[in-house]
Amino acid sequence: MMFILRRLLLTIPILLLVSIMTFSLIHMIPGDPARVILGQEATPEAYQALRTELGLEKPIVEQYFSWLGKVVTGDLGMSITDRVPVIDLIIQRLPATVELTIGTFLVAILIAFPAGILAAVRRGTWVDYTSTFAALGGMSIPSFWLAMMMIIFFAVENQWLPSSGYVPFSENPAQNLMAMILPCVATGLRESAVLMRMLRSSLLDVVNMDFIRTAKAKGLNEARTILGHALRNAMVPVITTSGLMIAGLLGGLVITESIFSIPGFGRLIVESVFKRDYVTVQGAILVSAMLVVLVNLVVDILYAVIDPRIKSGKGAGE
Repeated sequence: MMFILRRLLLTIPILLLVSIMTFSLIHMIPGDPARVILGQEATPEAYQALRTELGLEKPIVEQYFSWLGKVVTGDLGMSITDRVPVIDLIIQRLPATVELTIGTFLVAILIAFPAGILAAVRRGTWVDYTSTFAALGGMSIPSFWLAMMMIIFFAVENQWLPSSGYVPFSENPAQNLMAMILPCVATGLRESAVLMRMLRSSLLDVVNMDFIRTAKAKGLNEARTILGHALRNAMVPVITTSGLMIAGLLGGLVITESIFSIPGFGRLIVESVFKRDYVTVQGAILVSAMLVVLVNLVVDILYAVIDPRIKSGKGAGE
């Protein structure tokens, strides 16, 4: 419990630093938000009124603390262009991205774990070479190109799956799953290549350790030795890679969301940047940072579950 509490306390200065950086960078972007919203033909009176409404007349430090005070209470402000609370926009967009992230990660591990384990166990054979070649190919192929090729084959030519669109799972589970297959597979294939190479490398380090030789000497079969002993000890770097992957997917799926017309969180940030809706951008980036911190916290907890020495602060060699 103390281990988790320490990790939670460490997130406070991180989030505070992120809030300062986000607020500062957004306000350093050239252009006046009030002028962008009203246009060049706006009257000086309307221009000044909007600047006052947005609080742009106040000193930058006062603006920051005013914004931070509202954020602490859960108020991320009002969208400049949509005129709705930013938190409502995030709640509308985030579920699609979370669903796409989970689907992508499931595709990745379903491919990466069997391929990575076989490649490590059958090192130097055609299985290893084939898996490694496929992983390198998967990492080299741009996900947007693969997505478009999949749309052409599965949606346009054969009409097996919808080419784009998003239906919430709560409204129609069947249509939702059908619509999410292509984007999840298109993104998951690339991510599986990264996971597979990491798992193979980590397993190769573990299978040569003394405790694995001891397990084999005691008569344990290969499958039980690998799955019951080697795999668990090889999981720490894999979990690290998975955490970084999930954190990146939560805020970096804008290309996939754009290709498949999914109204996700990444598209919200990009659209808000183009609209110069700095209030929405600030709130969305802050929420994105909180999600990354949450993922890292879960990763730290998983470290402690897999290797209790991490929880107690001992090194691997102690």
